[in-house]
Amino acid sequence: MTEQALITACLQQDPSAQRELYNRYSPKMLSVCYRFAQHREDAEDMLQEGFIKVFSQIHTFHQKGAFEGWIRRIIVHTCINFIKKHRKFSDAVDISSVESLEVREESVASVMQGKQIIECIRLLPVGYRTVLLLFAIEGYSHREIGELLDIEESTSRSQYVRARNLLEQVLIKKRIIDGPVASHLALAGYKK
Repeated sequence: MTEQALITACLQQDPSAQRELYNRYSPKMLSVCYRFAQHREDAEDMLQEGFIKVFSQIHTFHQKGAFEGWIRRIIVHTCINFIKKHRKFSDAVDISSVESLEVREESVASVMQGKQIIECIRLLPVGYRTVLLLFAIEGYSHREIGELLDIEESTSRSQYVRARNLLEQVLIKKRIIDGPVASHLALAGYKK
């Protein structure tokens, strides 16, 4: 079924089309949710909430831009709302506490560098992690992040710098990288 036919059928609330849309896009969107979530169960909850919104708001998609991008934006906003509802953004950690951050050894030994970086990002305090993901991976500006998280643009910038520095310390300590994190994020396919 073409994307347009799928959208049309979902607009008519066709259950088989909704199931196909979910099956087509949920694997990619689950990986987005997993980056924001602390646990797989939270990621699955975010995904479910996100797709409920996709189906209830599909009438607002006006063929401007990619449909997958439209879904991704809904999923990201759902993740942010989930975090705001269940967690505090004031979590902070001193860079000197890198010693206490543990990466599961089986994941380090068995996955490629990009997945190792994501695993280390998930170790960051929720506020740092959220700003880092939104800016470096999802491509939001600090102004947009400030609006999404109800924080000042300058707070977003400082959280990003702190997150990047902490992540770099963790990755170097765990011997996943040997230099600035920005170049490794770029090698792993991320924007910043």
